[in-house]
Amino acid sequence: MSAVATRGDVDAVLEEFFAARVARAAAVGSAHEALWRRAAESSRGGKRLRPLLVRSAHDAYGGSEPSDAVLIAAAFEVMHTALLLHDDVLDGDLVRRGHPNLAGRFAEDALGAGVAPRPSTAWGSGSALLAGDLLLSATHALVARVRADTRGRIHEIVDDCLDLTAAGEHADIGFALGTLAPTPEDILRMMARKTAAYSFSAPLRAGAVLAGAGEDALAALDEIGTDMGVLFQLRDDMLGVFGTVARTGKTATGDLREGKRTLLVAHAEGHPAWEAVSHLFGRRGLDDNDAARLREALVASGAAADMERFIADRHERIRARIADAALPGVLARELTRLARHSMERDA
Repeated sequence: MSAVATRGDVDAVLEEFFAARVARAAAVGSAHEALWRRAAESSRGGKRLRPLLVRSAHDAYGGSEPSDAVLIAAAFEVMHTALLLHDDVLDGDLVRRGHPNLAGRFAEDALGAGVAPRPSTAWGSGSALLAGDLLLSATHALVARVRADTRGRIHEIVDDCLDLTAAGEHADIGFALGTLAPTPEDILRMMARKTAAYSFSAPLRAGAVLAGAGEDALAALDEIGTDMGVLFQLRDDMLGVFGTVARTGKTATGDLREGKRTLLVAHAEGHPAWEAVSHLFGRRGLDDNDAARLREALVASGAAADMERFIADRHERIRARIADAALPGVLARELTRLARHSMERDA
């Protein structure tokens, strides 16, 4: 199953699903209809990585339930949208990829109606929080439509990965606020939970479970998916500091302004170059000049070079795991390709 075909099938399911929810919401009231309509808009676009992993695992293990695989793939995409909405609320962001996000659009509506800035922002954030809650519920609603007798197991995979994702997000907040003091191992564990669990490991296992894969295969996919998710997040953290708006669609000062505790920062801590500017890290009023000073310190400290070596090592570890796992050939090739892309991507 090609990536294009997977995207088309999943998009069709999502459009039908959201159209039904918007129609139902219209009977409740215009604000609720707008909430669902904008939730639907938030789900459009993106890489559709999770659906591709579901379909790849299902097809590689000889699955015979393509319509169920599409439902599960769509469910993971709805989950992804929910978590992005919640993440923006936690970060206080009103913009995503250069445009107002769901919270930003509701805030703009309120401002345009003459509401003061503070309650307008609160309205936007509250709307995004509730939209995310609705989409998490919708994730299970989509899985409930699966006809195969593995449906209950899929629900458990979804529940488990959401629990791990919440644990990872909670830790990430604590690291940024300074309420938790992370070691590099803690940061890697947070990545495995916050990103890898729902973006890589769970979609792979869900597709394989639907196809009837055995426990050894599921364990291997869990390990490989976790490593791939960490690799993806490591590159994402580098792009969050050294990327360009033109490529990533987001500012390269956000993580520095929020004081995001990444492995990159952990590698710099204690070095004189970083300590000289560390008082700027996490400053809400951080400007471009001060952000440039922080980037220069991350390079001078050797942290940026350390991270590139760490990313390359993680990539080799994934390649070795894939080779040792005796995966179906087509899946091994797809995961090898994705691992390399995750290492080299610039957006």
